[in-house]
Amino acid sequence: MQNLLAAATNPFGVISAPSEISKFNSDPGVAIGQLIQLAITVLITVAGIYALFNFILAGYSFLSAEGDPKKIEGAWAKIWQSALGLAIAAGALVLAAIFGLLIFGSATALLNPTISPIQ
Repeated sequence: MQNLLAAATNPFGVISAPSEISKFNSDPGVAIGQLIQLAITVLITVAGIYALFNFILAGYSFLSAEGDPKKIEGAWAKIWQSALGLAIAAGALVLAAIFGLLIFGSATALLNPTISPIQ
């Protein structure tokens, strides 16, 4: 019975990687790692742009407060929260580099992952 199954051809055929992934690298593990790195880069960039808009809106609300203590306090809170968000985003990259260095011996191990196939 095993010989019969071993001799049978694959009914699904050969599955190749999509052209969007194969243009990065021919090794699927490296391509998936590059995709993860691209996602991390996009998320950090979006966080920076969001913080920039928050700073601009907080500055506008600070200028238009006209001496109202509640509006000024709200503007300072928004500025503080935006700065804290940027510090967390930057700190996450630093912590990922430190943990990658301690665990894997490379500071870019978590920031630029490669997934090796199971043999």
